[in-house]
Amino acid sequence: MSLQQDVMTAMKTAMKAKDSVALESLRAMKSVLLMAQTESGAKTELTEEEEIKIVQKLVKQRKDSAAIYKEQGREDLAAPELAQAEVIAQFLPEQMSEDDIAKVVESVIAKTGAEGMKDMGKVMGMVSSQLAGKADGKTISTIVKSKLA
Repeated sequence: MSLQQDVMTAMKTAMKAKDSVALESLRAMKSVLLMAQTESGAKTELTEEEEIKIVQKLVKQRKDSAAIYKEQGREDLAAPELAQAEVIAQFLPEQMSEDDIAKVVESVIAKTGAEGMKDMGKVMGMVSSQLAGKADGKTISTIVKSKLA
């Protein structure tokens, strides 16, 4: 089943449960998916990789907004953003633990012979492509920096 069908099913469930936070999140997600699909060509389906990137972007936007609200002392606005991020994140593949990410980073460093921060871009590119959807870019970046330092 495609992601769009999963979102529609979840929307129906949210409507029946009168879950306004989930419904708002799912509608936003559906809208972004439809816009991306029309931009890529009227009748083509989005690939799974494209769908994952879109969902990751939506989650990141919500988390970034929540962080800004918290900095400004607006917990009342941060809470709904985090709740929406959780709803949207349900459509991502299971996230890897930091230990598992570190193992992948170490293997890529060994494979490429990377030494120091000058090779960070090369390592980040390979690790990011291997872990697409399974790990957050910020987490990957932190681990790569610690291994190359």
